[in-house]
Amino acid sequence: MTPQSTFMITATVRAGELKNLRTLLVSMNKAPGHADPDHNLVPFGRFDCLHFARFVIIEAITAQEIKEFGEKPRPWRPTLAFLGDLDGDRDSFLAELAEHAGPGLKKIFSYCEGFSEENYNLLEWMKENNISPKANYINWIGRTVKQVHEEAALHKSLSTYLQEIVGEVGRENIRLLRQKLLSHVEMEKHKDKLALTPPEPTSTEWEIRNLMHKIGVPLLLLLLSPLLLIIAPFFALRLRMLERSDPELFIRPSREHIQQLTAQEDWDVSNQYSVFGDVKPGFFRLLTFKFILFLTDYAARHVYNHGFLGRIKTIHFARWIFMDKNHKVFFASNYDGSHESYMDDFINKVDWGLNLTFSNAVGYPTTRWLIKEGAQREQPFKYTQRRHQIPTEVWYKAYPDLTATDLARNSRIRQGVEIRQSNDEEICKWLSLI
Repeated sequence: MTPQSTFMITATVRAGELKNLRTLLVSMNKAPGHADPDHNLVPFGRFDCLHFARFVIIEAITAQEIKEFGEKPRPWRPTLAFLGDLDGDRDSFLAELAEHAGPGLKKIFSYCEGFSEENYNLLEWMKENNISPKANYINWIGRTVKQVHEEAALHKSLSTYLQEIVGEVGRENIRLLRQKLLSHVEMEKHKDKLALTPPEPTSTEWEIRNLMHKIGVPLLLLLLSPLLLIIAPFFALRLRMLERSDPELFIRPSREHIQQLTAQEDWDVSNQYSVFGDVKPGFFRLLTFKFILFLTDYAARHVYNHGFLGRIKTIHFARWIFMDKNHKVFFASNYDGSHESYMDDFINKVDWGLNLTFSNAVGYPTTRWLIKEGAQREQPFKYTQRRHQIPTEVWYKAYPDLTATDLARNSRIRQGVEIRQSNDEEICKWLSLI
């Protein structure tokens, strides 16, 4: 199994260069916000381990909201972020990026402070400016880009051939249908028209670190449980005091802002989502936020790692990142369906999860006991998340027109090719996937 990793390279945009940088990034797109995979600046399609990537200019468009908490807005200058989700080791991928997209990346980063095309080692600079997420979600750990493409080709080939033979064989003769389909796969593999590459061996180092994390976190919480039990009443009291005093910001996003966001959406079956805002003031809020994301990262890594996050099955990748010395937080995700359905899914299925992971951010609808209300108040929540959403200048997806559901189905089809079904019921289930 090849595990996935992430990168997020950030740098402040030079004064007076924001418009020029935006113009350059827009030139990389084939549709609003959607990358041309063969563009000469960064040919995303050349990197066969890259699932998703984006360039986004992070601006503090909601910075004034923190005034409602009696705090002055912290200075924040527009910041370029280049982030992605990939198979394998991050540093190896960054080295590949520097080798095959070096001139283009240097041109892009030349609009940022602290970088010079002539005087900086691109690879070392990217490593130094990389930020790791506090929590990271992967739809299916170990499912590679190569696997996705091979299994999609398998499904397409089997679907086409099934339509050709079903009239000849008959729908009822399921065993003969299966045999013909399996023979077809072998013939196509022999002609090099199909490939089903076995997974790479999992790194022993990764397995050890993953096992230590899986066991270590519960043990740590168990050891701390007496202290946590003592703290719990005081935590609950302080939390409720803050929730009752939190200002309510019922602000509708502007029509222009909504139009800017929607112009980039629904060009594919999947969409991107980037939001940015302030963490609520005070050490208590920050510590609570960090602890919740610590638990979220654990659950995503060891529990929700095979196609679903709670009852949500439409997210490919997601991450939470603290910025500006923990005063601000950035969230990015790649999801299937429309923006409206994405929000409705969370509100209707895991509103408590939204409250846990976002209620410590400025502008979020007030909660009760951390998990109640909040996102359950649909309109204030939808206004809040749209206000804090920022446009993504360039977004790349390695497998257009495929949803997370498609990927799961194609993997089950492949499994049925490699592990033969033992009875007619199982054969029928497999054929129904094709």
